[in-house]
Amino acid sequence: MNSEKKNYVLPIAMMFALFFMIAFVTNLPNPMGVIVKRQFGASNFLSSLGNAANFIAYAFMGIPAGILLSKVGYKRTALLAIVVGFTGVGIQYLSGQMGSFAVYLAGAFVCGFSMCMLNTVVNPMLNTLGGGGNKGNQLIQFGGSLNSIGATIVPVLVGMLMGDIMKANITDANPALFIAMGIFALTFAVLFVMDIPEPHRAEATVAKEKSAHSPLSFRHFILGAIAIGVYVGIEMGIPNTTNLFMTSETGKSGLGIAASEAGAVVGTYWFLMLIGRLTGAVLGSKISSKAMLTFVSATAMALLLLAITSDVQTTVAMYTFKSDISIGTTQVPIGIIYLILCGLCTSVMWGGIFNLAVEGLGKYTAMASGIFMVLVCGGGIIPSLQGIVADSVGYIASYWVIFVCLGYLLFYALIGSKNVNKDIPVL
Repeated sequence: MNSEKKNYVLPIAMMFALFFMIAFVTNLPNPMGVIVKRQFGASNFLSSLGNAANFIAYAFMGIPAGILLSKVGYKRTALLAIVVGFTGVGIQYLSGQMGSFAVYLAGAFVCGFSMCMLNTVVNPMLNTLGGGGNKGNQLIQFGGSLNSIGATIVPVLVGMLMGDIMKANITDANPALFIAMGIFALTFAVLFVMDIPEPHRAEATVAKEKSAHSPLSFRHFILGAIAIGVYVGIEMGIPNTTNLFMTSETGKSGLGIAASEAGAVVGTYWFLMLIGRLTGAVLGSKISSKAMLTFVSATAMALLLLAITSDVQTTVAMYTFKSDISIGTTQVPIGIIYLILCGLCTSVMWGGIFNLAVEGLGKYTAMASGIFMVLVCGGGIIPSLQGIVADSVGYIASYWVIFVCLGYLLFYALIGSKNVNKDIPVL
């Protein structure tokens, strides 16, 4: 048994690399949005379209990705996803050479297909490679931590590469794009020569009797799937809008903070998500998903209220990571601190919502996971809606969109997560 597990060390490492890449590529549209806003004179709404394109791809690819996984297995699905991801990042690189906003959006959309496919693969694959149970869950939690590291690095790196924001160009982000393509290429090469278990593919060959029900027969799952979309919108909306808020000119309701400093501030949000996920992994066996989701949703709502009502003239020194990986300070309005602290709350929401939504689904759980991937498109819809509000009435007021979304998550934790369809057979 031990020798078999040792054989999986390398593919496990590759899955960790893909966890990192999912966050790295998914979060590129955040600082890239600052660049295209300057380069093409885009509005807040238009600058958020890269993020929207990335996430809306989930709506198209969620269920097909699940079907693909069952048809061709982990390895082929992962390899295809890596090729698609490499292509998407390559298109974004070409958009810089061509100076084309449309090509940039196309690249973000293609990347979204890849991220959806990878998300469908990496979680069950790590669970399988770990042998399921506590070990499998431990690997997934660790992978999630690496996901947070990738998300932390992106805004700091691109903010540093941007330099003078008034002269920002997509080509400034080329080193970040090359890093992404390099990791994709390395991961493809290693996975191509590795043998890994394929339980889902084996199960797909077994005929399954048709059922009169589906995950959509369960009210708590439907509300939970909506909650996942809302959550991803919250997770992306807070840092995306905060970055635009800080880097916009003071005469245009922004704060006029340098791109490198703003990137460091936003990077701290993702770093706090890393801390929150590690803490959640430790406390997860002691605290119920319902209690955890209730607490973090209510706390995030309180932080949002403090941020919205705070005076932007009142500034404090915030500790952040600098481009040389040292710790320094950036002077920001106190409201920005409250927004960044929300990262501690959003860090554990995905796991809590997922656990509550699939509770009692039994044989319908696998199908439910595919539907979840579709609803991840909320990560593109809600930030775009927030961008429209920011264009109309200002950045501060746009956070009411996030506040309402958090209210829905609180409702789901307290009321909507109850399984009222226990009469449906699930074995």
